[in-house]
Amino acid sequence: MSPAADFQLNVKQNWCPGCGDFSVQAAIQRALGNLGRLPHEVVIVSGIGCSSRLPGYINAYGFHSTHGRSLPLAQGVKLANPALTVLACGGDGDGFAIGLGHTIHAMRRDLDITYIVMDNHVYGLTKGQVSPRSDRGFVTKTSPAGSAETPVSALELALSAGAGFIAQGFSKELNELAALIEAGIRHPGFSFINVFSPCVTFNKVNTYEWYSQRLQKVGDSPDYNRHDRMAAMQRVMETEGLITGLIYLRE
Repeated sequence: MSPAADFQLNVKQNWCPGCGDFSVQAAIQRALGNLGRLPHEVVIVSGIGCSSRLPGYINAYGFHSTHGRSLPLAQGVKLANPALTVLACGGDGDGFAIGLGHTIHAMRRDLDITYIVMDNHVYGLTKGQVSPRSDRGFVTKTSPAGSAETPVSALELALSAGAGFIAQGFSKELNELAALIEAGIRHPGFSFINVFSPCVTFNKVNTYEWYSQRLQKVGDSPDYNRHDRMAAMQRVMETEGLITGLIYLRE
């Protein structure tokens, strides 16, 4: 039995079949197992949303907090007991709308926690409204004529806010995602990992196929310097954020 099995629970997830969050859960469990963590050494804190149900599906300490407030609680847990491995998780609406202020200040505060955002470009739990990450023109119940707003750039935001570890994964690429989460937990400071996690029910645009045709792996560029913040920002802007891998690591 693999070490990841220690973090498995006999609880059936209530995500839609095909949801990208299944892979994120598996990647977290694999990363914790690879690191040799034990369930009582780990705390997972979430906000509100489909992805925020994740603490209830992993055998570790968990806290399902209020909308957008996972990071203040996670930071409090880490300050109270620095020996714990603390992860925060939620969706793009949770982290980039009501929780945006907390996201920015957690990045610059640099406590040793790992924040995983399951980014599906839509509000899934409340049945398909436009989110801060929705593309221009995206049609939803709250944007019937198409979204007129510029989407938040998750990676540009993290780079400008001062996060020391910035990565982006894709739920279809489980091995890469697990490795990124493992590296984020190892990093002695705040780690931000944005994950393209398609909503198969309410987002028929940003699908697995859509991402597969557009995403580039930053590691495919042999001259890329992940320690150069300006180079990271340039690559993010050139690709419109459609890259995966370890984007930036402060030395």
